[in-house]
Amino acid sequence: MKVVIVTQARSGSTRLPRKVLKKIAGQTLLEIHINRLRHSKFTNDIFIATTTNAEDNEIAELASKLNVKSSRGSVNDVLDRFYQTIKNENANYIVRLTSDCPLIDASLIDEVIKMAIHNDLDYCSNVLVESFPDGQDIEVFKFSALKLAWENATLKSEREHVTPYIRENSTFKNKKLFTSGNYKSDRDYSKVRLTVDELNDFKVIEKVIQDLGIDKKWETYAEYYLENLDIQSLNSSIKRNEGYQKSLNED
Repeated sequence: MKVVIVTQARSGSTRLPRKVLKKIAGQTLLEIHINRLRHSKFTNDIFIATTTNAEDNEIAELASKLNVKSSRGSVNDVLDRFYQTIKNENANYIVRLTSDCPLIDASLIDEVIKMAIHNDLDYCSNVLVESFPDGQDIEVFKFSALKLAWENATLKSEREHVTPYIRENSTFKNKKLFTSGNYKSDRDYSKVRLTVDELNDFKVIEKVIQDLGIDKKWETYAEYYLENLDIQSLNSSIKRNEGYQKSLNED
């Protein structure tokens, strides 16, 4: 069983340009993200999928320095970027992540992978029902599902966000094309925001890392966020999945 992580990264964010290259304690957010991924026990390889834009040369160079593989593809057709990254890797399952989640937890990734494999699911994630912090979003899907989506997805939202075609045609939505399952937290942490879309998000991550370091479990960061109202107040008003909602509005 071959399981490969593909994390998407680019410099051209409209809300916070070059966000994954911003540094905390001497490390870029992308470095922190990748180094936490290395602790996964169920994955065989890590790829950074970036764009062909010249501004993303730095991301490709950083991938090389971090000794992880990288690929470059379309800016807006991220589904194609993912497919081209992985099509020749003979992977059974792909883990889709985004690099603006620097505190992603490798042990949580492994739990979602185990659920997917044990239940022979085409798609398994912890976001079909949101119960984990924003910043711990994990999607695991078969290569066969990715290929079918790549061949058939036509909407802008489906191409830009990789997995909507799979999710919307899955058993979770009472459809039959893909089998799917949701990995749920015992407690609702969906109001915890530990991702980086805007400057205030970065300030939150900076404060959390300064106080706790970069090697804690996701629960430790989530509880710290909930216990500190001054930290919450920085970014609690920012909407979750705003970029995806924008794409849906443009379909």
